[in-house]
Amino acid sequence: MTSRYTPPDESTLGGLVRPSGARSSTRRGSPTSTHASALGSGFLGLGVAIIAALQSMIGIALFLLRVDAYPSVLPIAAAWLLLMVTFLGLTITISASGERLPDWLYAVFLAALAAVVWLDIVAIAPLGNVGQYATASISAGFVLLVIVTLRPRWEVLVATTALGLALVGAILVTTPLTPVTIPSQLAAVALAVGPGIAGVLLVQGFERMLKRELDRVLVQSTVTAPRLAVGMLASEELARLDLDAEQLLEAVATGEAPLPLPETYAARASTLATELRLHLIEGRRETWLVHAISESEHLGPRVTVSDPASLAGLLDDVQRDSLLAALWLLAADPAGPASPRAVTVALGPLDQERAGTSGQGLVIPLRIEATGMRRNRVDPGVWEALDRVGRYSDSTVSGTVVVELDCTVENPADAARPQ
Repeated sequence: MTSRYTPPDESTLGGLVRPSGARSSTRRGSPTSTHASALGSGFLGLGVAIIAALQSMIGIALFLLRVDAYPSVLPIAAAWLLLMVTFLGLTITISASGERLPDWLYAVFLAALAAVVWLDIVAIAPLGNVGQYATASISAGFVLLVIVTLRPRWEVLVATTALGLALVGAILVTTPLTPVTIPSQLAAVALAVGPGIAGVLLVQGFERMLKRELDRVLVQSTVTAPRLAVGMLASEELARLDLDAEQLLEAVATGEAPLPLPETYAARASTLATELRLHLIEGRRETWLVHAISESEHLGPRVTVSDPASLAGLLDDVQRDSLLAALWLLAADPAGPASPRAVTVALGPLDQERAGTSGQGLVIPLRIEATGMRRNRVDPGVWEALDRVGRYSDSTVSGTVVVELDCTVENPADAARPQ
């Protein structure tokens, strides 16, 4: 039976996976998915909806307290009624459609908010103080929070900017700017545009944190891998090679490819054999540490591994987990505008005299160099993790933190010797 392998369109990190058969030097697609619920950030939608509802209740209370001041209550009442209908209708529709906001519904939503802002400004324009009496238009900025997890960030920022410009224009046209009125106008504009900007930053930070944690969980699976093995992403490539091989064998079995094989089929078979041999060789020389670094979106660009003798494979699970944790902390993004961090990990060479001693564990020299940081900025968790890897000493040379470790591991020769 011939299998039919269909590669996934999206990785667990929300990134696009290259099509089967495509050749690329990139090991993992960049995260380009804009549907936030794919990353679990849809849970934020409930929280921001509650915030929008609470602020709307405050706005309605302010409107009722000042109802006698309005020349005409009809426009402001219509604005609040339209805002509530829009908010509730959108919330129910999103819940029923699986947290998705199609383009047509998004356009209706924006049109309704524009009408709310217009009605609110029409109602308070004769009062000559937009900042003091604006209620529904400010609540419209909070209602924008509902879509912050459902639409691309730039769309939310554009809508927020348009709202801010509308309020600024209304203030300039209707409100005399004096030292007494200016503070209330600035506060009103800030309250209207602040929620959208804060929501975008919140979702962006949440997605970045979640992707990093997912990446770390995936990379952590290499801790229990054999000493020499293929990486996590090799299964996709091997599945593609398996499908190509089965298709070739099926063509021979059905007579589509006569024997001896034509030149086209022979070249195809030769290419498959070469790729399979390369995978076999790769699995015999690359350790878990090489795969953990190269297949991580966070560690890959920052960490370089030099392990010509494949000594990292001799580390036990505790040492591997601790070393990986230390590298994650060292490669963390700098808090300030410092130079980008680069971490180099070098293992070996072994001390031949100590390596030949029977009954004693091997001592693997390991050197870590972290550039772009000072020692007093190193997370304390790094030293706790390195202490579980082996005995270490640290120094600072020209802005580079250097850590040298002696990792004691079990001698493979002793493990293979019969008891």
